[in-house]
Amino acid sequence: MFKNKTAGRAARVAAIALSAATLSVGVPAVADAAPVTIIPGMPPVEVPELPKAPNLPIPTPPQQEKKTPTPKPKPKPKPKSTTPEKPAAPAMPNVKSETGYVALAVDGEHQIYWWKNGDFIKKMPISMGTDKHPTSNGVYHTKEKYRDMYMDSSTYGVPIDSPEGYRTYVEYATRMSWDGIFIHAAPWSVAQQGSSNASHGCINVSTANGKWIYDNVGRGTPIVVRGTSGGQYNGT
Repeated sequence: MFKNKTAGRAARVAAIALSAATLSVGVPAVADAAPVTIIPGMPPVEVPELPKAPNLPIPTPPQQEKKTPTPKPKPKPKPKSTTPEKPAAPAMPNVKSETGYVALAVDGEHQIYWWKNGDFIKKMPISMGTDKHPTSNGVYHTKEKYRDMYMDSSTYGVPIDSPEGYRTYVEYATRMSWDGIFIHAAPWSVAQQGSSNASHGCINVSTANGKWIYDNVGRGTPIVVRGTSGGQYNGT
């Protein structure tokens, strides 16, 4: 009977030891566990140290994408006007016109301005009479026209062979007075037109401007002359 008890006790001890060994394999790991005595009355059985749990990576929270600000649309540039600007002009002289055209020649500006039916339409650089032979101030009216002609100083009393005399071929000549004042093409004085006076009393313009006057301005058109060093035109 003693043997049976001893054998039964040994069997129980073996079963407990087997359970302890099984436990050491199946139990999840606990970090830094101390040795534990499992079987009472038997030599201590140390439970092996359980493996440490692996260090899992800490998930990084997703970064919010920086939104690029939508650029504001640039204002579209205003289209440039294709309409040519009209040059500035003084007030139109208050004179009667039979043709609708009115002209004003200003000596200080060396320009002649043109209106038609009250609307300013054109200006031209001019050269008028020098201080020795000034163009008189006043209201002239256009008279006869010549496509081309010879002008000479004898028409107003200066012989053509004298130091002040001349005989010159001109084109597009429109008479302004019966004493020899014309507005006509003078290509030889284009450099002075718009800046200084160089004539013997006539109003000099370019060939293109002389042609425009010849083609468009009718007889009886008033041409007002202002600001010269000459006297007053008497209407002849």
